[in-house]
Amino acid sequence: MLTKRRPVPATLSAPSDTAWHALLHDASEPYRAAGRFAYHLARGKLRADPVFRAILEHGLLQRSTQILDLGCGQALLSAWLRAAARCYERGTWPAGWPAATRSPRVRGIELKEREVARARRALGPDCTVTQGDIRSIDFGSVDAVVILDVLHYIGLDAQRDILKRVRAALPAGGLLLLRVGDAAAGLRFRITSWVDKFAMFTHGHGWVTTYCHSLAEWRALLSECNFDSAAMPMSHGTPFANVLLIAHAR
Repeated sequence: MLTKRRPVPATLSAPSDTAWHALLHDASEPYRAAGRFAYHLARGKLRADPVFRAILEHGLLQRSTQILDLGCGQALLSAWLRAAARCYERGTWPAGWPAATRSPRVRGIELKEREVARARRALGPDCTVTQGDIRSIDFGSVDAVVILDVLHYIGLDAQRDILKRVRAALPAGGLLLLRVGDAAAGLRFRITSWVDKFAMFTHGHGWVTTYCHSLAEWRALLSECNFDSAAMPMSHGTPFANVLLIAHAR
């Protein structure tokens, strides 16, 4: 089933403490099985990164039944959507939020072996994460594709190729959620870029090269790859210049 198009909101509301903490606990608790680092990374990221809340609060994946998460890391999106389904069924769900996806099926692709291992230890035999390079691995056929903070690590020609392959994996109207930095955002983008590179360095990846665009350029690239897109600010509560592009396949 395809994701129904809906207006792009500009703000996020604050969920009730009880419902929010129940959701956060349910999503991060499985990562205790993968060690302290995995657990604290999951809890910190899910609590502080506004994209996870936005996906649920605005029902962005509500009608998607087959979801592909490219560059999935330790599979936080899968854990988040599973937890949302459980919390919704129990009735511990933020008031005013749309219903959670009942049976989310998320397939992740991740390059780094240690990330894949943490995902599998945390989420168990039902975890569907494949180790592979998104520049070459087969995407299959899905309803929705999610790419969060990944594409700017890949060269410009490869970015275009990946987006064209994503389009081929989706039916007409299929959904792509793509979070990127807006290179035209001045100081906020420079902070975003520096923090990003520093985090990669401290995780043992060296000083990486990034391939960034302005928001207008990202949207032009999506249009070239046969997507219509709308932009939603995605830096709430942070000093960054992140934007979530909500794109539908033509």
